[in-house]
Amino acid sequence: MNGGSEKPEPGRRPLLHAVETTYADCSACVHRHSLLASGRCEPGDVCLVAHSGRQIDRFLRRNPEYAESCLTDAFWERRAIASRYAPIEAILDMVRDSDEVVRRAVALRLPPASLAPLRLDPDREVRITVAGRLPIELLGPMLHDADYLVRQRVAERLPHGQLARMAHDPEREVRKVVARRLPPFALARMVGDEAPEVRRIVASRLLPGDAASLLHDPDWLVRLEVARRAPVEAIAELVDDPEADVRSRVRARLEGFLLEDES
Repeated sequence: MNGGSEKPEPGRRPLLHAVETTYADCSACVHRHSLLASGRCEPGDVCLVAHSGRQIDRFLRRNPEYAESCLTDAFWERRAIASRYAPIEAILDMVRDSDEVVRRAVALRLPPASLAPLRLDPDREVRITVAGRLPIELLGPMLHDADYLVRQRVAERLPHGQLARMAHDPEREVRKVVARRLPPFALARMVGDEAPEVRRIVASRLLPGDAASLLHDPDWLVRLEVARRAPVEAIAELVDDPEADVRSRVRARLEGFLLEDES
C-alpha cells in the first residue's frame, strides 16, 4: 500500500477524512475478485485496505457488513471508522481499545448506559464525550474529574438539586456554568465567589432582595447589576458610587420611584 495517515496530536480530534488520493495494490487485495469486480469498491476512492480514512469510511458506509472484521485491525484509523458501522454488540469491548481515537469513536456510538467504564478513561476528550452522554444518575463520579472541561460538561447537565455541589469548584469556568443554571433562590451561596465574572452572573440572577448583599462589591459591573435589580430602597447608598454608570442607574431608578410615589 502507498501513502499513510498520521496519528493526531494527543488531545486533538483527528481528521479521519483528510483529502488525499491513496491507491492500494488491488492485485494483492482479497476483495479484487468480488467487491472490485462488482463495483462495490473503487481504487483511490472507496477502499478498505488503503491507509486513507476517507476511503475506508466510504467503503464501510457502502459495505457495512465488513466493519466488524476490522475491529481488531492493526491500523487505529480503520478500527475507529469500523466502530461507526459495526453492530453495537460488537463494539462493547472496545472501551478498552489501546487507542484514544478509537475509544472516542466508541464513546459516541455506544448506548449511554454502556458508557460507565469510560468515566475514568485517560483521554479527556473521551471523558468529555462520556460526560455529555452518560445517564445523569451515573454522573456522580465525574463531578471531581481532574480536567475542568469534563467538570464543565457535567455542570451543564446535572439537575438543579445536585448542581449546588459544584458551586465551589476550583475552576472559574465551571462555576460560571453553575451560576447560570442554579435557581435564583439558591444563588446566595455564590455571592462571595472570588471571580468577578462569576459574581456578575450571580448578581444578574439573584432574587432582588438577595442582590443587595453585593452593594459594595469591588467590581463595578457587579454593582451595576445590583443597581438594576436590588430593591430601590436598598440602592440609595450607591448614589455616590465611584462609577458613573452605577450612579446613573441608581439615580434613574430613584427618580422613577419618586415619580411613581407622587402619582
